[in-house]
Amino acid sequence: MAAGDPPPLALAGVRRSFCDGASQIRVLNGADLTVAEGELVALVAPSGAGKSTLLQIAGLLERPDAGTVRITGTEAGGLSDIERTALRRDRIGFVYQFHHLMGDFNARENVALPLRLAGVAPAEANARADELLDRLGLAARRTHRPSELSGGERQRVAIARAVANRPRILLADEPTGNLDTGTAHSVRDAFLSLSRETGLAALVATHNEAFAAELDRTVTLRDGLIVPAGEHPAQR
Repeated sequence: MAAGDPPPLALAGVRRSFCDGASQIRVLNGADLTVAEGELVALVAPSGAGKSTLLQIAGLLERPDAGTVRITGTEAGGLSDIERTALRRDRIGFVYQFHHLMGDFNARENVALPLRLAGVAPAEANARADELLDRLGLAARRTHRPSELSGGERQRVAIARAVANRPRILLADEPTGNLDTGTAHSVRDAFLSLSRETGLAALVATHNEAFAAELDRTVTLRDGLIVPAGEHPAQR
């Protein structure tokens, strides 16, 4: 990214509420967050604080009630659903707690799928998939289906799939939350290695303190606002 280019992700004044019967629950109350090029940010907050809602909004899967969401400088609020889908496909990658791989596809086909959906030729898509799987230590597993892979291998395939289209921002929601300690460690290392090597920006919601400690900074959600971990909104 050249000097002066917009950051991969910029949220400003984001608000989101949900109705619970006659009550309204305000989850985000004017949240601001910028993730710079190549920056890895941990989002650590209690369950129910709004981490997943924030990621859904940042990933253009949900619209905020108010505020702006900019992806590499493009303000998404005025875009049509088709335009939002194209922006999400080209510039955002997702990793979830559960891998969500296609069971009938092997590892290579799962990684190549977003490339094929973007119109990339089969040979080029497969070559990119093989490159990523090799980088993540899965060269010998590329023709195996998810049912033939371990939990850690499946999650590494999911990471490869998330970056296949060379996104600018990677959003991860508890990417090691469904794994045992040893496997979580290996997946964390794979995630960090690939992110650092490719210069990706990332926002990672996690309860894993060791994972968060490896990232560039940690933020949390308090009273619907994003603040540095350990800081209360009133201190700002």
